Amino acid sequence: MKTESPANDFPIVCVGGSAGGLDAYIRLLKCLPADMGVAIVIVNHVRNVATQLHEILPRFTTMPVELITDKLEIRPDHVFIIPTQRDLHVLDGEFRLRPVSKPRGWSDVITVFLRSLTKRWNGKLMAVIVSGYDGDGADALCGIKETGGITIAQKLDTAAQPDMPESAIASGCIDFVLSPEDIAAKIAQIAHVATE
Repeated sequence: MKTESPANDFPIVCVGGSAGGLDAYIRLLKCLPADMGVAIVIVNHVRNVATQLHEILPRFTTMPVELITDKLEIRPDHVFIIPTQRDLHVLDGEFRLRPVSKPRGWSDVITVFLRSLTKRWNGKLMAVIVSGYDGDGADALCGIKETGGITIAQKLDTAAQPDMPESAIASGCIDFVLSPEDIAAKIAQIAHVATE
């Protein structure tokens, strides 16, 4: 039995994407240091097909890559992958999975997770929106900024499908528009400041 809640004061980076996101995740992870003291959470909004990201992405980072299960402890220097057809929340330093709240049409799993972070995470927040269809995540970006977080969109000409980063930029709440490689550099820079 736990005697205390896990510390939830380290930075979390939510990387939200969809169609074409795999290319962005690979390019990003290849350039990220493995010891930044940051948790990377990839929220890929795939609708019906089981994700294989936890099998593919370990080739591109030395950080452990885990498929999220309910009540999994959130730890720094790990990459976490959302499972298909689940909404993702945080509570007491752990991930909580719920049935997807929007089963028809375009899902909003990125927005749901970002909103949960703004309510229940004490550490620095970074929201990164990469290649994908539709505009999932855009509605939560201003909330991330209001809590002192940083918001980043993938540069449109580097995205296989620019809809999602375009919607993010249109929200008016994006701090930086960068290529995946430059996003990695920016995360490392912000993480260094946040964990000092």
